[in-house]
Amino acid sequence: MTDFAKTDVWQRSGGQHILLQHRDRPDSPTQFIVGEIPEQIEIKENGLRFLLDMGKRQNNGLFLDMRLGRKWVMDSTQGKSVLNLFAYTCGFSMAAMQGGAESVVNLDMARSSLSRGRDNHRLNNHDLSKVSFLGHDVFKSWGKLRKLGPYDLVVIDPPSFQKGSFVLDKDYAKILRRLPELVSDGGEVLACVNAPDIGESFILEQMSESAPAFKFEKRLENPTEFEDISPDSALKVMHFRHHAESEG
Repeated sequence: MTDFAKTDVWQRSGGQHILLQHRDRPDSPTQFIVGEIPEQIEIKENGLRFLLDMGKRQNNGLFLDMRLGRKWVMDSTQGKSVLNLFAYTCGFSMAAMQGGAESVVNLDMARSSLSRGRDNHRLNNHDLSKVSFLGHDVFKSWGKLRKLGPYDLVVIDPPSFQKGSFVLDKDYAKILRRLPELVSDGGEVLACVNAPDIGESFILEQMSESAPAFKFEKRLENPTEFEDISPDSALKVMHFRHHAESEG
C-alpha cells in the first residue's frame, strides 16, 4: 500500500489517505496506511456532495459500487415520486432530488443513518419539504407507505442479512408481493442484490412469482473499478416496469 502511494497514478489522483479495512476480522477494524485519520471526509460524485465517516464503522456512509445506480436514478426521476427502501444514508434519495424528483420517501430502521442522509441533503441545498425520513421496519409500515404513494419509482436495496429483521433469501419476496399496491401503472422498480452467492436469476424468478406484472427491462452496469470474477457474484441492479393490465 505504501508503495502504491508513490506511484504516478496515486500522485495524479490527488489522494491523501489510504485506509485498509480488515473485513475478515471481528468488527472489521480499519488501519490507515497513508495519512492521518480524519473525523469526516467530504467527497463528490456526479455533482453531489457526501459526508463520509472513515474508520469509525464497518460502512463509511456510501456504497461506492452503486455509483451508476445513483446516476441512473438522477437521470430518470424528473418530476417523479420515489420510494427508497432500506435507504441507509439516502444516496438514492439525493440522486433523485438532484434529478428533479417531485418527492422522495426514505425508509430505514437505522435512524442515525437517516439523520446522516438528512445532513447530506442539506449539504446539497435540497428542498427537505419534498423528502420524508421514516425510521421504521418496512414489514410494519405498509399502510403508511400506501398512504404516501403511489410511487413512480421504488428502489429496493436491502442488506443480505440484518439480525432479527431481514434475511434476503426469505424476505425479498415479501417486499415484491407489495409492489402492485405501491407502484403506479408504468412505474419502475430498481431491485438490487449485493450477495456473491445469489445470482440475477434469483431476482428474476422472485419477481416473476411474486409480482408478475413487473416486466424486466435491463440490468444496470457496474463501475469498471468494481469488476468481479463473475457477473453473478457482482452487484446486481435490475430494472423492472409495472404493466398493470397484466395483473389478475
